[in-house]
Amino acid sequence: MPFPSRIQGSGQSGGASTAIAGDVQTAITTAGTTAATATALSAVYNQLTVVVSGAAGAILPTCETGALVVVANDDAGDTATIYPQSGTTIDGTTSVTIALAKRRIFIGLSPTAWVSILGA
Repeated sequence: MPFPSRIQGSGQSGGASTAIAGDVQTAITTAGTTAATATALSAVYNQLTVVVSGAAGAILPTCETGALVVVANDDAGDTATIYPQSGTTIDGTTSVTIALAKRRIFIGLSPTAWVSILGA
């Protein structure tokens, strides 16, 4: 999966990098209640619009050092659970949540560790 930050490193602007990478996914429906059954995220910018049953979740792509993934929970009333790939953690744990109308930025510190920033 191409990351805009890598394309930007070659001298492209932020907007051009995102356009080249084509990595915006909207209207995502979550599924499953474990990492094995969660909806796979494949874009850098992800908009969850349907969080099924309030416990359903999504799984991040494979972690890479310097990777950036943004997830927005735009569901009408449910909290989403976000899982890392097997053998990887988010903030030292096996999952994090995103309440409705919140966003979380995930940054790859290493091939096995995401850190996240929870925003509005």
